[in-house]
Amino acid sequence: MDEADAFRLLGLLALVSSGLVFARQIRLGEAARNAAIWVGLAALLLVGYSFRAELTQAYLRVRSELIPAYAVPTTDRSMVITASDDGGFYVMGSVNGTAVKFVIDTGANGVLLSPDDAARAGLDVGALKFSSPAETANGVGYSAPVTLAALNVGDMKLANIPAAVNKAPMSSSLLGMAFLRRLDSFEVRGDQLTLKWKG
Repeated sequence: MDEADAFRLLGLLALVSSGLVFARQIRLGEAARNAAIWVGLAALLLVGYSFRAELTQAYLRVRSELIPAYAVPTTDRSMVITASDDGGFYVMGSVNGTAVKFVIDTGANGVLLSPDDAARAGLDVGALKFSSPAETANGVGYSAPVTLAALNVGDMKLANIPAAVNKAPMSSSLLGMAFLRRLDSFEVRGDQLTLKWKG
């Protein structure tokens, strides 16, 4: 054995002996408890990963009950919306990538954006011509026609959608019959609205 090997061996012995001295200071009960905690955490993570699809669906359902505007996908081509406390059906969507909260209104003809939502979605509201009159509950209202590059509602994605921007402020943008006619079907049962669409 040369001098370098001897130093390496001495270093290894020092490391092992220091580990043994340190191990004697650890209580076996505490070490067993810590090991059991780590094993339990690993098992919990494994179970969570194995049931990730079911846990995601459960999370979406709970979120839908707490915040009804979030739709719950039931299949690749359908979703369920829970009625809000006022009985209306609200749904979170997006216009040109900007989050917008809509109310589904069978009494409205088309897709109608509030001025605030339109501006947030990148539309130049100041340059629009509000020349289209429409009867509303508050009298005659005026809107400006636009085309939305992208309209997403839940997992439903639409492109180049004719819509309008209302001149007067609104509490929520509307999805009317022009949107609902694009669906394969829609059905209300109790406090749930089911939307189904084709690919």
